[in-house]
Amino acid sequence: MSNIVNAFKNGTAFIGFLTAGDPTIDKTVEYILAMEEAGCDLIEIGIPFSDPMAEGVVIQDANVRALKHNTTADDVFGIVKRVREKTDIPLVFLTYINPVFFYGYEEFFKKCGELGVDGIISPDLPYEEKGEIKDIALENGVDVISLIAPTSSERIKMIAGDATGFIYVVSSLGVTGMRSEIKTDLNSILKDIREVTDLPLAVGFGINTPKQAEDISKIADGVIVGSAIVKIIEEHGENATKYLKEYVSCMKKACNK
Repeated sequence: MSNIVNAFKNGTAFIGFLTAGDPTIDKTVEYILAMEEAGCDLIEIGIPFSDPMAEGVVIQDANVRALKHNTTADDVFGIVKRVREKTDIPLVFLTYINPVFFYGYEEFFKKCGELGVDGIISPDLPYEEKGEIKDIALENGVDVISLIAPTSSERIKMIAGDATGFIYVVSSLGVTGMRSEIKTDLNSILKDIREVTDLPLAVGFGINTPKQAEDISKIADGVIVGSAIVKIIEEHGENATKYLKEYVSCMKKACNK
């Protein structure tokens, strides 16, 4: 059974995201461990990419900063190796498919398996092309996390039917970024998904306040936050540990009110 299941054992999971190499490799390791200590149940690690089409300006800028420091996929694997010396918290890569293709599917997923990467989320990999990596990933113990968007109603059964790990439910149309209000009818989407799978359902895109986390935790199994965390790192650079811990702790408490 995937290590990802452990993220959802103790109430609603709080899932945090950061971009590897922003602001530095060493600080990324430090921040992952700090986020776990503060209450993260699963951490998504973004592999820097030059064209992150699903991301808003906050995460786009983080990718630019990481790439300016020449952060490579091997550097990201190095981060995972160092983190795994300290913790077995579930870890998932968020990456566009081009870096994985360029690295080589066999070698990429072999390394994921060896180092303890539990899953991969690829926003630009359509369901119809998931077969390119699914078998190789699963052979190495890596779940390919499926995304279901508000526009996916007719495709929910197809996408959710063979999903593994957890399902990433996209709360809003458009790119990632902090939103003051989530207007999507999440209740209806989650109900449709639950009819075809028992996998945990985690909601992301736009969530950034404790109130939003509390509201979504009442209907979902997990709450995903990216841009708000990346914004803290942007604002505080190499001195973000304290602020990350405060924010993650607050959001985790909100998830389990």
